[in-house]
Amino acid sequence: MIRHQQLVSGVAGLALLAIGSAGHAASGEVAQGKQLFEQNCQVCHQADAIGKPGFAPSLTNKELLSIGSDKFFMSTIRDGRTGTGMPPFAHLGKKKIGAIVAFLRTHEKLPNRAKEVDAEPASFGDARKGELWFNEICVACHGDKGEGYGAGVVGTAIGKSGFLNKVSDGFIRETIKHGRSNTRMRGFSGADGLANLRDSEIEDVIAYLRSLGDQHNRAR
Repeated sequence: MIRHQQLVSGVAGLALLAIGSAGHAASGEVAQGKQLFEQNCQVCHQADAIGKPGFAPSLTNKELLSIGSDKFFMSTIRDGRTGTGMPPFAHLGKKKIGAIVAFLRTHEKLPNRAKEVDAEPASFGDARKGELWFNEICVACHGDKGEGYGAGVVGTAIGKSGFLNKVSDGFIRETIKHGRSNTRMRGFSGADGLANLRDSEIEDVIAYLRSLGDQHNRAR
């Protein structure tokens, strides 16, 4: 009986040690990520990644962290955004990029819905109608054809392949519907939205954005 208790206590001790080691490793990864962020990202994205309107977006926005997958963040850091001021950081390697993402995740305030959002169906919209909506309600912030900051506007480059190749239609759909709190990107769905777009109209805007991405990819 005593021997059995000793065995159980030993196993429990090893389990606690493993949990403690995992927690320490995670803590170390976050600390490394914070340091790497300060060395490579802070100059544009500001302290704690809060961003700067018209220059670099917030990376700690709660809605962004909720719907953006680790794959989205890691591939964006690795590849940058072609045609924007966001350069690639592939030289950091997967482990260090992962540490930066782990640091960003410490700012989460909402449940992570990335898997659910990315599993949403592809857009079924009409790009021609979407262009009309885009020109009416999106151009003022995102520029002609979604060119972003380079066009002298405050919104990001949502019409370029560097963004469109990284995101799902669900990611775009959720962003249009609900917007991003504490930014100029308000939602466009419901009575409190900047424009109460119907679901079909949001699908049209997504289809138009996808057509812009196709144009960029063909031009390469």
